[in-house]
Amino acid sequence: MNRRQFLQSTAAAVAATALNAHVAFAADEKPLRVGLIGSGWYGKCDILRLIQIAPVEIVSLCDVDKKMLAEAAEIVAGRQASKKKPRTYTDYREMLKEKDLDIVEVATPDHWHALAMIAAVEASADVYCQKPISCDVVEGQAMLAAARKNKRVVQIGTQRRSTPHLIEARDKVIKQGLLGNIAYVEICCYYQMRDRRNPPDSTPPENLDYEMWTGPAPMRPYNGMQHPRTWRAFMEYGNGIVGDMCVHMLDMVRWMMGLGWPKSVYSDGGILVDKKSKANISDTQTATYDFENVKVVWTHRTWGSPPDPKYPWAAIFYGDKGTLKASVNSYDFYQGQNPTSKLHGDALLEFDKYPEDQTEKDLERHVASAIRWHMKDLLQARESRGKPVADIEEGYISTASCILANLSMQLGRELKWDAEKGQIANDEEANKMLRRPYRTPWVHPEPQKYA
Repeated sequence: MNRRQFLQSTAAAVAATALNAHVAFAADEKPLRVGLIGSGWYGKCDILRLIQIAPVEIVSLCDVDKKMLAEAAEIVAGRQASKKKPRTYTDYREMLKEKDLDIVEVATPDHWHALAMIAAVEASADVYCQKPISCDVVEGQAMLAAARKNKRVVQIGTQRRSTPHLIEARDKVIKQGLLGNIAYVEICCYYQMRDRRNPPDSTPPENLDYEMWTGPAPMRPYNGMQHPRTWRAFMEYGNGIVGDMCVHMLDMVRWMMGLGWPKSVYSDGGILVDKKSKANISDTQTATYDFENVKVVWTHRTWGSPPDPKYPWAAIFYGDKGTLKASVNSYDFYQGQNPTSKLHGDALLEFDKYPEDQTEKDLERHVASAIRWHMKDLLQARESRGKPVADIEEGYISTASCILANLSMQLGRELKWDAEKGQIANDEEANKMLRRPYRTPWVHPEPQKYA
């Protein structure tokens, strides 16, 4: 089987229960009703891919930025088959009161994921939740418990698990044993993505409800660096580059190798170079995840040059028989010490099927097929009521592991994880940091509520 045949057969299997959405809905077919909480960049990217592959109707949009919300409603109306403009809300609780949604996507800033996702499953919707699932570990535990108690399917947006060329790399290289014994994996991000600005604080724009945008996070003076899209510069709203970029690569490695929880995590780093910007996330950080038989070591550096310009955000699997380099763009397998790639794959572009991918604003074109495959997997899980490939539990493991890395760096010591108890072993100080304080009147979700 050549590569094209492999991808075609895999795509056919993934899409077995999904319809081609470039045709109108059948007269007797009721489209799935979909709502989106957080109508910014990636929320739109995701639901516009869903429109492409399934008979759905985006009926509700929610955002605390009225300008962004209105623009998203226009875009959706232009793209969905019915041409209807979705209902719009500025409070997700009002949207979910309708209890008429089959699927809800949560694509807010990270600090809002837990409350919105839990409310969605309590409203009897299945959920597509962006990664990382939470800002603290206890939030993730509550999200998992809520999903299970309400018997909802929850797919996390770690779509490397549905990336066609990475499925090929896993199946053709790792599963076939071409690497031999894998004892060490490097995961990394060398993108210069940390915001280096230091603008003065200002008044929030009239279109933004900044009080609601802040929600359970600490109230900072408003700054143009926070919105839209650049909130990741602040630890108050996420988990830095580890939470944003490491979670993808760590989750990918876990999936490709069948790994569960790391036994321990140690991290070091900080703001070593860019000390003048307002951003408070690290510009340099390493984290070692010990899975007993394999160590997975993360590095990010937002300055300087990457060791391998072709793989600046990647996973590099080292086996005693070869090396595999894998990224969102491609993969290469090197046998032994041979510097020439023996197997190579690129991201699957589907412009022939979905020409709108070529012109859609802000779409990561090389990732579009992965989002579609991930959405198809969610739809299959909805039909079977089984677990999707990036089930909420897998998202909890990968997210919590990244949070533990940040806690380790903050505390300056290795943290040993007790997966059965959901706690750090023999470290009372560290365990107190597994939950962040919520700003009044918001209440931190508790896993015990859903036991």
